[in-house]
Amino acid sequence: MIFVLKSELLLWAAAALPKAGKGITFSCMTKRLRAIRRASLISLWGNAILASAKITVGLLAGSLAVVGDGIDSSTDVAISFMTLLVSRYMVKPSDREHPFGHGRAETIATSALAFIVFFAGAQLLLRTAGQLVSGDRREIPAVAAVYVTAFSIAGKLLLAWSQEYFGKKHDSQMLIANARNMRADVLISAAILAGLFFTLILELPILDPITALLVSLWILKEGLGIFRKVNMELMDGNADPALYRLIFGAVRAVEGAGNPHRARIRKIASLYDIDLDIEVSPRMRVDEAHAIAVRVEEAIRARIDNVFDVMVHVEPEGNTEENESYGLSENEIQKDET
Repeated sequence: MIFVLKSELLLWAAAALPKAGKGITFSCMTKRLRAIRRASLISLWGNAILASAKITVGLLAGSLAVVGDGIDSSTDVAISFMTLLVSRYMVKPSDREHPFGHGRAETIATSALAFIVFFAGAQLLLRTAGQLVSGDRREIPAVAAVYVTAFSIAGKLLLAWSQEYFGKKHDSQMLIANARNMRADVLISAAILAGLFFTLILELPILDPITALLVSLWILKEGLGIFRKVNMELMDGNADPALYRLIFGAVRAVEGAGNPHRARIRKIASLYDIDLDIEVSPRMRVDEAHAIAVRVEEAIRARIDNVFDVMVHVEPEGNTEENESYGLSENEIQKDET
């Protein structure tokens, strides 16, 4: 069964809740899941209609560029289908093999989307290049190709808006990547429309495969762009200094906690996993130091939304260690900004 029953989603979200972190609420998790599923269904059906229309009309009208545009929309159907499947898997609770949960499935799926887009562009590039090299006589495309391309532009604008709206509202890189791909589709269709217009006006059928060749290069560029964006998360990186400033500010707000350092942030789907070291008085009892670490964690959760976990390592004041794992300190963040 392709689509997930609503009751199943609620049960999985409830099972994942105890291990998802104190800052995540049941309603927040289920709301995000429903939003991703809704956005995926909109994209799935919308792109299926557009792809079918463009491939059919493109073949009948004799326009390789329109057929290529339809193939690109077909990849969006595959993207939406994959998103639906991932939304089912990513809410599974943590287990022995996946103690951090299954949220990274969204990241992996986004990487797969990038390769799908790139592969589609490569296929279109090879096909159009072959058409140009062959030198076969070409017919001028029928006017119907213009109408279906204009229809595609209007449809893609609506779909791109819906994906970006849901993606930003619920912090889903997968939906945002899908929206970015659809915005590229709008430009592609606009270029195809312009190519068709000049083909019909100037009666130069060779403009159609040339337009298709340019479209294929754009698709390749978008595939690489999506992969570069998601690669940061796959490599457990974070390029946002504002998050580190929030962490260091939270430590300063807790009496008895000092010198926050070796701070590291990684993202698991929409959740943040945070590690850092703090220093306390060496004369402090273990239970007192632990209480300070707990207050630091609470202060961080109060400042940063969607925190999966916070690991606070307590050290005696003035402690120095060699060969520690890399992490950022407040001084390093300030140096980067100056």
